[in-house]
Amino acid sequence: MERNLEQLPADLLAAVVLALAVLLFTLTPLSGLFLRIPIGLLMVLFVPGYVLIAALFPRKGDLDGIERIALSFGLSIAVVPLIGLGLNYTPWGIRLIPVVISIVAFTLLMAAVAYWRRISLSPEERFSLHLRQWIDSIKNEIREEGERGWVDKALTIILILSIIASIVALVYVVVTPKEGEKFTEFYILGPGGKAYDYPTEVRAGNNSTVIVGVVNHEYRLTNYTMEIQLNNTPAMDILLIMRMNLSLQHNDTWEQPLTYILDETGDRQKLQFLLYKEGNFSAPYRDLHLWVNVTDMNRRPSKDLGNDGNQDWTQDWQDFPDRLIKFRGNLPPEM
Repeated sequence: MERNLEQLPADLLAAVVLALAVLLFTLTPLSGLFLRIPIGLLMVLFVPGYVLIAALFPRKGDLDGIERIALSFGLSIAVVPLIGLGLNYTPWGIRLIPVVISIVAFTLLMAAVAYWRRISLSPEERFSLHLRQWIDSIKNEIREEGERGWVDKALTIILILSIIASIVALVYVVVTPKEGEKFTEFYILGPGGKAYDYPTEVRAGNNSTVIVGVVNHEYRLTNYTMEIQLNNTPAMDILLIMRMNLSLQHNDTWEQPLTYILDETGDRQKLQFLLYKEGNFSAPYRDLHLWVNVTDMNRRPSKDLGNDGNQDWTQDWQDFPDRLIKFRGNLPPEM
């Protein structure tokens, strides 16, 4: 037994150590370390397929070194989704801890089978990992001449480049955060910070206030220009009320109360809030609007309030409270 342990193949021992390391970096506080990413990638993309190939082909001459590497990647990519599919039909489901435990269990089981099959062979027949010999065999395949040699050489180079490209692409996908939909939030709120109570009935020359918000989800620094315009006025002109520029980083929020003055009187005027991006003024990137009624400061009330038939009570709004007191004084005494 001790002799068998001393003869434990280095490649299978490395696979077992990596499997246990994955458990360590998943189930303990060490899960926050960056080292778990490369170890996890090895366990997902290479190790399960490698131990499966080791169990299926325990002899030295079954496969070349480059073939073992290529098949290890291919089988790992096939085995791991199948494990996830099987977990989908179990009470545990496809979650991190069940997936990790299942992959580790598969790796340990296949490593045990590979070890059992290797020790059943003679030392001359069994496969053993010697990195130097692997590198020499790959070099010999590349340097091999003749018609068949050129074909094998080309296929070997293509296979090596494919493996390298796959690893680089996967590392890039893992390291680079995935960008979602690119968009910008643009909204207006009433003075109280709610989506109601907008100043839609205003007096000409008086201050009106709304809260305007812009949130950048463009995944880069973005320059905006915001304009407030009064459209559909009685003169059919477009009046520029306000213009301002702002720059926001990704996920930054700009929200400020804006106070403006409307001087053009009229009903059902379109107060537009336009947002342009990166100096493109051909069309607004975002468009919001309010329908406002702007009345004159000295406009008289349209209703006849308290007319007794002998006196005209269409007074200015500012004088209305005093007139109302006088009106009450002229009421007949109570019976």
